[in-house]
Formats: sequence, C-alpha cells, structure tokens
Amino acid sequence: MKLLSITCMLIFAASTAFAQTSLSKQIADWERAKVFTKEYLDAMPEDGYAFKPTPEIRSFAQQMGHLADANFAFVSGATGKKSPMEGSVEKMTDQSKAAITKGVMDSYDFAISSLKSMTDADLGKDIKLFGMDMKSGVALEKGFEHQTHHRGQATVYIRLKGVTPPKEKLF
Repeated sequence: MKLLSITCMLIFAASTAFAQTSLSKQIADWERAKVFTKEYLDAMPEDGYAFKPTPEIRSFAQQMGHLADANFAFVSGATGKKSPMEGSVEKMTDQSKAAITKGVMDSYDFAISSLKSMTDADLGKDIKLFGMDMKSGVALEKGFEHQTHHRGQATVYIRLKGVTPPKEKLF
C-alpha cells in the first residue's frame, strides 16, 4: 500500500511538473520563433517582398502575411482572446517590408502575450478550432507547426533572390 501511495504521488508530481514545463516551453518556443522569423524578414531585400517563384503561388510578402494571419487565428482560437488584427496581413494593400514585418511581429507579440496569460490547466481545455474538437495546447502546437512550415517555404524564396537564409535556431 505504501509503495502504491508513493507511486501515485510520483506520477502526480511528474504530471504537474510536465504541465508546468509545457507552458513555459511553448512560451520559449514562440519567443525563439519570433526572433527567427524576424531574421527571415530582415534577410529578404525590399524588392524581394513582391517576389513569386512562380505566378500561381504567394509572393514572399503574402507567404509571411499568411503566417501572421494563421498565428492570430490559431492563438485566438486556442485561448479565446480576440485577435487584435482586423482583416488580413496577407491581403493588406501595403505589402512593403515594413508593413509585413510589423504585421508578422504583431502576430508573435499576440501569441506570446496570450500564452503568458494562460495557466497550465488552460492547455487542457476543450476547444473547437476550424470545426475540429481539440485541446487548447494541441491548437497552439498546430499553430506553431504551421508557422514553421511557412517559414521553411520562405527559405526557398530567399535563396532564389540570391540571399543566404538565417541559420537554423532549434534551441
């Protein structure tokens, strides 16, 4: 019985510790992603923001604007906080380097401040996002995965403009 009690306490302590580190890890990951994405935005020259590798795909500015729009949508859906973005960064009339950079950085600021206002228990809340049932923490992870995907696509755009993309930031 004593062994069972100790085992249960250890499992509870481990699950509590994991919940605490998962929120702090998500915050750290989004902060790192913000810095990394800013390096991408800075690496692309101003004239590269309108660049499309082929006519039927997004320009670099639209690609990064799409990343920002999704950050706002995923985080808003996961947290219940109203997105501060009215409209779409991807579809803004002003697709300049300055305007896109501001929109993208604003999306990361919203994500990070929203995460910092959460509790560990909030990550386990049931939500509906894009018509699917999931946990809030899962929605945040999917949002993180999405921005990573589009930043990866932007690597090709930067290379096609003859610029070396930023070095990977896994840690």
